Amino acid sequence: MTAETETVVVLLFVVASLVAIGARKFRLPYTVALILVGLALGGLQLLDAPQLTQNVLFLVFLPGLIFEAAFHIDFERLWRDHLAVLGLAIPGVAASIGITAALLVFASAEVPQLHGIGWALSLVFGAAVAATDPISVVSLFKEVGAPRRLRLLIEGESLLNDGTSIVFFTLVLALATGAPTSASRMVVDFGLVVGGGVAVGGVIGLLVSLMTRRIDDAMVEITLTTVAAYGSFLAAEKLGFSGVISAVAAGLICGNYGARTGMTPSTRVAVETFWEYAGFALNSLVFLLMGFQIRIDTLLAAWPIILIAYLVVTLARGLVVFGTTGLLTMTRARIPLSWSVILTWGGLRGALSMVLALSLPVDLPLRDVIVNAVFGVVLLTILVQGLTMTPLARWLGVIGGREKIVAYEVSRTRIQLANDVLSRIGQLRHSSRVDSQALDAIEAEYRQRLDEAHAELDQAEFDEVDRLREDVAQLRRRMLLIEKKEAIESRRHGSIGDEAFNQLLADINARFLELESAGLPGGNPIQDNATN
Repeated sequence: MTAETETVVVLLFVVASLVAIGARKFRLPYTVALILVGLALGGLQLLDAPQLTQNVLFLVFLPGLIFEAAFHIDFERLWRDHLAVLGLAIPGVAASIGITAALLVFASAEVPQLHGIGWALSLVFGAAVAATDPISVVSLFKEVGAPRRLRLLIEGESLLNDGTSIVFFTLVLALATGAPTSASRMVVDFGLVVGGGVAVGGVIGLLVSLMTRRIDDAMVEITLTTVAAYGSFLAAEKLGFSGVISAVAAGLICGNYGARTGMTPSTRVAVETFWEYAGFALNSLVFLLMGFQIRIDTLLAAWPIILIAYLVVTLARGLVVFGTTGLLTMTRARIPLSWSVILTWGGLRGALSMVLALSLPVDLPLRDVIVNAVFGVVLLTILVQGLTMTPLARWLGVIGGREKIVAYEVSRTRIQLANDVLSRIGQLRHSSRVDSQALDAIEAEYRQRLDEAHAELDQAEFDEVDRLREDVAQLRRRMLLIEKKEAIESRRHGSIGDEAFNQLLADINARFLELESAGLPGGNPIQDNATN
């Protein structure tokens, strides 16, 4: 790295910090603000920023961003929605590519600039924009405060379809360039690349997790998780497998097994804090570089094609999402209609689509048309959908009122914690080893906290119906956790067999999903669950 490049990187971090402050002040989505600033700086040519090439994205940004997102995902909660996640990420991606290609071929008959694009090139375009970029989607949904289950659906799908879309892109590009292949061969190759990525990432994640169990050093364990993130990606790519899928597998194992069983609480906080910052830093740089990469004058010259491509991609996304969620209505993993709208509108595209487009062979027919269309779709999804996501979610009732629920939960938990401490103080009074005056001082402090928490609860803008609804939802969650614990104990003691246990566990998980969907602001878990 040259001194000039180092200076530019430092300046980019300065810009990212200023944008973060401005975005918070003006209540703009941070990722959208970064794109806008990157566009402005790139257009004015104030900075000679590094190019967002395939090597830069794949070797610097993607491994860390994907590992960080997977590390913080609760796998048990994610698995409850595995039908929706896997459906959208694998057959959903394939269907999205096919629908996009079909609509584009149909539109080409009416648009002169698209004449001659044909099925093969349309499939290439469809594959390039098939993935909902995890960098874009995950950061956006964290900002808007989407419900946890909805956020897990988005995160899980976007992490997995990122890897599957790269595989599909490679396969259809080979088809478009005349490489010998067949449908059966493509299916086999897809299975090998994805399965190999899972295996490589799983092994590396497990090895790192076992090592962290034998070490209690935050710096060493941070280093080991960094090795897991980048090592899993590079090892899989070197072996011809999916590096993205490998990083996802490593992140899930390190976050759900390694961090929970092999790290002390203080070490886990340090590791999680490191990865939160790493995700923020990498995310900031990649969105700024995306802005630098896009040339507005070039896109404006191709606006008819870009508009058609954007409408085609959005329509294809909607058909896939509503088709998948429609099938899920026949199961207990139902997804509310409002969530289907959010999943459709949340189909942002990002840096991955841009890099895939730039990787097209220079002699590919209509290459410039495809590249401009992809760049235009990326920009429109981030600006149009990114800026309207929060108002849409509020209008649909998906995130409205969440602040009141959080304030109520915080006050209620503070009361519970203060009562627990006061109860413990009462027990300590019977011990001669604890000074009574010290206990009096601590008791007075916690009684004051208890009074303050009661006052906060009384002032909360939460009517009695809302309080009852939230209390019932919390109580149901506790009872379901008790059911799950007892079912696990029954199997452990041999009271029930594996088949009965699996049926019971599936029923409990299905009721968890129903509760999380019904317990939204504006929903009614009392009614919704009483009828099931």
